[in-house]
Amino acid sequence: MSDNAQIIRNFIEAWSRLDPAELASYFCEDGCYYNMSSGLVAGRENVQQFIAGFTANWTATNWDIIYLVAEGDVVFCERLDRTKFAAGGVNLPCLGVFEMSAGKIKEWRDYFDLNTFMSAVPKA
Repeated sequence: MSDNAQIIRNFIEAWSRLDPAELASYFCEDGCYYNMSSGLVAGRENVQQFIAGFTANWTATNWDIIYLVAEGDVVFCERLDRTKFAAGGVNLPCLGVFEMSAGKIKEWRDYFDLNTFMSAVPKA
């Protein structure tokens, strides 16, 4: 297994700890997260703030890797994100495309159906 593949496996496993600082540490300083449903988040600090915001009402999450393929500095990871909220939860099929640089995430593009996620989020 390539180093980049293992880094992404570790990153996916780290989500279960719901620690935005730890998750952001996987990114380059100028790394970007493209949540294809809501747009670009640029820079490690902004990525950390974005993660903290959207996980604030999560009580647990575990991501199951279905397929993970690495070629050079690109890693594709199909997964099922199993997330729980205080009231309910969602199993969200996703595909993440990661561009790596020196062992860090340079760009992460995440593809999923936003309606599947939003229909499961507790309404305030």
